[in-house]
Amino acid sequence: MTKKAEWPRKLRSQEWFGGTSRDAIYHRGWLKNQGYPNDLFDGRPVIGILNTWSDMTPCNGHLRELAEKVKAGVWEAGGFPMEVPVFSASENTFRPTAMMFRNLAALAVEEVIRGQPMDGCVLLVGCDKTTPSLLMGAASVDLPSIVVTGGPMLNGYFRGERVGSGTHLWKFSEMVKAGEMTQAEFLEAEASMSRSSGTCNTMGTASTMASMAEALGMALSGNAAIPAVDSRRRVMAQLTGRRIVQMVKDDLKPSEVMTRQAFENAIRTNAAIGGSTNAVIHLLAIAGRVGIDLTLDDWDRCGRDVSTIVNLMPSGKYLMEEFFYAGGLPVVLKRLGEAGLLHKDALTVSGETVWDEVKDVVNWNEDVILPADKALTSSGGIVVLRGNLAPKGAVLKPSAASPHLMQHTGRAVVFESIEDYHARINRDDLDIDETCIMVLKYCGPKGYPGMAEVGNMGLPPKVLKKGITDMIRISDARMSGTAYGTVILHTAPEAADGGPLALVENGDIIEVDIPARKLELKVPDEELARRRAAWVNPVQPLVGGYGGLYVKTVMQADTGADLDFLVGQRGSRIPMDRDSH
Repeated sequence: MTKKAEWPRKLRSQEWFGGTSRDAIYHRGWLKNQGYPNDLFDGRPVIGILNTWSDMTPCNGHLRELAEKVKAGVWEAGGFPMEVPVFSASENTFRPTAMMFRNLAALAVEEVIRGQPMDGCVLLVGCDKTTPSLLMGAASVDLPSIVVTGGPMLNGYFRGERVGSGTHLWKFSEMVKAGEMTQAEFLEAEASMSRSSGTCNTMGTASTMASMAEALGMALSGNAAIPAVDSRRRVMAQLTGRRIVQMVKDDLKPSEVMTRQAFENAIRTNAAIGGSTNAVIHLLAIAGRVGIDLTLDDWDRCGRDVSTIVNLMPSGKYLMEEFFYAGGLPVVLKRLGEAGLLHKDALTVSGETVWDEVKDVVNWNEDVILPADKALTSSGGIVVLRGNLAPKGAVLKPSAASPHLMQHTGRAVVFESIEDYHARINRDDLDIDETCIMVLKYCGPKGYPGMAEVGNMGLPPKVLKKGITDMIRISDARMSGTAYGTVILHTAPEAADGGPLALVENGDIIEVDIPARKLELKVPDEELARRRAAWVNPVQPLVGGYGGLYVKTVMQADTGADLDFLVGQRGSRIPMDRDSH
């Protein structure tokens, strides 16, 4: 099924470099100060290596080395590689949250691709927001593009126990509050959490999005799980450099790979791997750029009957290193195909179908990639809840939730903001017990702003000291893909947009019925109408700059939280086809 296009043909880069006009000489001439021979401008594919390396993005701190391997592959295949630094949003350093800048990064990447003489792109990504942002930008331009990720860190160990980045941060923090670990021990454990280059070694959002890129067909088979420091990661980068040159020759574009079938494959893959709830927002946004009408209903429909078979933290016990040794994502895709849950003929960037890529792979460890009858959960897909508390939907990750809380009615303990939560959560006089439902407001796309990863609120010490490790938590925020618990997220519309979440008061009764996909606030309609009439939005909107633009134009979580004017494809043509000289 390899896609082929007529070759040779005039490439887009020749609009800059071809011919003997003054403008062509201008474009070529300045680049020659880097020592490029004249024949590099003779019509060979120019490949932009869009690199999200940054000292401020530690997960991507090794990408300059990988970029050199990509370049080597491009040179070998007869292309002309040019490395281009692009906006890099790191979840662990950006405030108020990297999610606020995902769309800015996507906008910048789109214009970098469109405005410069590239025939194809390698998207060099790692930390979780860099993967969707570059895919969004590339999708809107629709030039041949391929993903290579930086890969996960090596396993962490502390006193003989595997330490999962993020997951154990939350676990150890709760243990300190419960009196089960000292602060000194917590600080000692810190050194074991990040012991090599790479992204989180759990099935957090970074590894989830690397898996989504592969399941969408936008990365070479096997890319997602190779550890960052494994030599095979560098081999993958070099092979990706070779492949993008052929993709340009074949004119294989993102729109031909990221089809509806590809997105359905990715949704089912997310269920099978126990992937992050953040994948919901990111895939909705990417689909919007391609022009695919993907909805929350598709997430529930496609993922509902898919078992979680990857035994990784935060849902299971292993880490990405073991996942790679077991065979990685190709084994999961093969299992989905054998179960009739994969669109086998979906095209990938390799030029072959997804089934051709995975049909012969072997599972080398059935305790890491489990048989279906030993699945972590039989219904692993992201659950979409609706009701008068979330008329446009809210999401929950069942593989990380507690079975005994799947049907629960409890009294609301409301935190009016994240600051209110921090001020009250550790107080002995907080009126809360394990039967209550914690509610956090004003942390959605407009409210935080940026929809921070604060939805997995830590439990109060007075509950933790009783040995309780989970309670239902509801918010319009996100949570880290490394987190766990019965956490209901992305409630839409958000409180700051006037959603019903804004009307919840302490003592209200909330019913959660996950099998029935139900989230109900047990308050009479007349009382809710009275509260709405008296409601005043406490969130002061940002004014001016990117923050002001963001708050004015950001969409809600149920449609991907993109900026409304960025949805769709705009193609690779420069507006009005104007040359700058």
